[in-house]
Amino acid sequence: MRKSRRTFMTITAGIASGLALSRIAFADEAKVSEADSTALALGYRIDAANADKTKYAKYAAGQVCRNCAFYQGKSNDAFAPCPIFGGKQVAAKGWCSAYNKKV
Repeated sequence: MRKSRRTFMTITAGIASGLALSRIAFADEAKVSEADSTALALGYRIDAANADKTKYAKYAAGQVCRNCAFYQGKSNDAFAPCPIFGGKQVAAKGWCSAYNKKV
């Protein structure tokens, strides 16, 4: 009986560690890159101040992902999922042409 409990605890600890590490790795990979094909098509910038104001005349100062209706994070999150990018994470201070002000 003792050996079974020890084996169970060892396996459980290994699985928990693996899940924690995979979550950290996945979070980094899930961020949208400006070079992503969807990001290029929508003019996504990690920093809204760098948005192409001539190509995207719709852009206005103060428009950032954090206050967009599509942003699925809390106001203090640096990155959060966005359905426009398939659930990948966008920068809170980013911008793209799909911007729609949160009501």
